[in-house]
Amino acid sequence: MLSFGVTVLPDPPYQRMIELMQLAEQHGFEYAWTYDSHILWEESYATLPLAAAQTSKIKLGHFVTNPGIRDPTITASWYATMQDISDGRMVMGIGRGDSSRRVVGLKPVKVAEFESRCAMIKELMNGRAVDWNEKGLELKWVREELPDIPMWIAGYGPKALAVAGRVADGVIIQLADPVIIQWIMDTARRAAEEAGRDPGELKCIVGAPSHISDDIADAREQSRWFPAMVSNHVMDLIERYGEDSEIPKDLTEFVKARKFYDYKDHSRVGAAHGEFVTDEIVDRFCVLGTIDEAKKKLKELESIGVDQFNIYLMTHGQEETLKAYGDDIIPEFSSVAA
Repeated sequence: MLSFGVTVLPDPPYQRMIELMQLAEQHGFEYAWTYDSHILWEESYATLPLAAAQTSKIKLGHFVTNPGIRDPTITASWYATMQDISDGRMVMGIGRGDSSRRVVGLKPVKVAEFESRCAMIKELMNGRAVDWNEKGLELKWVREELPDIPMWIAGYGPKALAVAGRVADGVIIQLADPVIIQWIMDTARRAAEEAGRDPGELKCIVGAPSHISDDIADAREQSRWFPAMVSNHVMDLIERYGEDSEIPKDLTEFVKARKFYDYKDHSRVGAAHGEFVTDEIVDRFCVLGTIDEAKKKLKELESIGVDQFNIYLMTHGQEETLKAYGDDIIPEFSSVAA
């Protein structure tokens, strides 16, 4: 069964983020996510508790946080506290740190350090004892009756995906291209199996813009920033693995035309750094067009094992997008599952 989430920017005014999350809840979305990039936007570790207090059913979390901009024990304790405040509705998306770290002059967390920090956070935030910095730590106040907070790891490259396979409950994939999604999940599940875990238990969450419109040209223009954002991660992969690696050309070829990236326009409609992105790439990476066209793409994603589709709600007409999904798309997938 395909579930649905939405990612809302933590832009000021902070009330707007809460309003859209409330609306998503009313329209039947199961997950509400936000970014964690404290210079580009407001501090979402401060605003998500307000969203928890003003929603009742929808699950909440970051898409994504990282274990390197704050001490990882703070991240673990914050999520455990939020699990109490929200009465068991927290979910964690976590990556190595893109805009959150680069904007302040830091590189993404190194893979080995990322793995050790994620493994510790997953245990500590769920009330289990850990050894960290030669100290035994435990959040003894965690409510035992609440479910575990799942951890979903974002990644594209083999090493980060191997961490997801060994540590996480699922993989976050920031694009909606079925060919690339299948390669990513195969890579992560292979690592899970090698670690003695059940690869079938590893969930797949896809995040991408979805603009519902009869005007496909306008929908593409509003979403062209997204593959440009993905290109940041692809450039890292090429630097690390070279151009002739196991990573699919479907993911690496499109960045050859890239000229620059400006973080002040990160995730913004009309960003100049998206000019190099072709219509074909926008169509592959996003879910665009009429309701029927969106359903067709979503059914394809569901057929290859995607568990959640998460809308990056940064295009225009946000209320209209949520309504279209709530009225015409989510019920159809729910009825199929029923």
